[in-house]
Amino acid sequence: MTRVIEHAQEHAIAQLTPLIGRRRACEAAGVPQANWYRKNRISPQPERPSTPRKPHPRALSDQECERVRATLNSERFWDSSPTSVYYTLLDEGIYLASESTMYRILRRHSEAGGDRRRQATHPPRAVPEACADAPNIVWAWDITRLKGPTKGRYFYLYTIIDLYSRYVVGWMIAARESAELARTLISATVAKQAVQADQLTIHSDRGSPMISKTVAQLLVELGVVKSHSRPRVSNDNPHIEASFKTLKYCPAFPERFGSIEDARLFCRSFYRWYNDEHYHSGINFQHPADVHHGRAATVRDRRAQVLAAAHAANPDRFVRGIPTPPSLPGPAWINKPLQEKADADKTTQN
Repeated sequence: MTRVIEHAQEHAIAQLTPLIGRRRACEAAGVPQANWYRKNRISPQPERPSTPRKPHPRALSDQECERVRATLNSERFWDSSPTSVYYTLLDEGIYLASESTMYRILRRHSEAGGDRRRQATHPPRAVPEACADAPNIVWAWDITRLKGPTKGRYFYLYTIIDLYSRYVVGWMIAARESAELARTLISATVAKQAVQADQLTIHSDRGSPMISKTVAQLLVELGVVKSHSRPRVSNDNPHIEASFKTLKYCPAFPERFGSIEDARLFCRSFYRWYNDEHYHSGINFQHPADVHHGRAATVRDRRAQVLAAAHAANPDRFVRGIPTPPSLPGPAWINKPLQEKADADKTTQN
């Protein structure tokens, strides 16, 4: 309501001013003339003379500030913090300025940002890349914990998986993590799969057994190339992690294992199912054992025959023609290069 009245008063003043003058227009509208001028100022504000700021009587002089700055940026102290410089000089019987003043002088010249100390610089970790277009070209391995009978007690599942076929080529359950046990499992699995020298790459994360000298020496002796995930990168070893998720989300997976023998009995049954009966989406719903042992093409042909027979019996039910089964599994990657990925996506779209 007040704004409506003010607007009406301003309109009345604007209309009456050309006729009777601003003073009488303000009187007629009931608005003090001073208020109108204050609200509708016409003349500019008078310029106030600028008064230079007086330095504080206790402030350092320009010469003293330059001396402090020169000392902080000298060859002796250029990589030291002002706090270190302050106490170093204090122990030598020299006082130039307080710590806060030293920081203030550096900030004034934009020299306080970042860390003045020398720090080790590490080159960026190379992204691990591995491609498997056949079985026993790239393996991935890791260790996961299984809950034991009591809180705080665990059993350790060592697993090695073939990247191309997703076939679990070796596994072991032990009471502890150990580089020696890992060496035993890898050595036995390489012998079982008849892997030749310079044929295989083994990928793992950076757990202590994985980067141990014991395992590294074994891989050199076997002619196996080692590959490691980058530090603090969770998706550099996805295939083995996916197999662990399938294990632990299995409906029969218990909350705890009563003994190490129970854990071994369960995993023996699980990995038999995983290799021989599990339809793995990563290999186009084939069994890992069929892909690993070269039976995938036969399985696909048999599926194609069944679909063709179904189409021949009821062609009207298949509006898009004869259905085809999924293609054979292609190369499997750890961190496919961007160009390779773009080309693969373009091929898929075409």
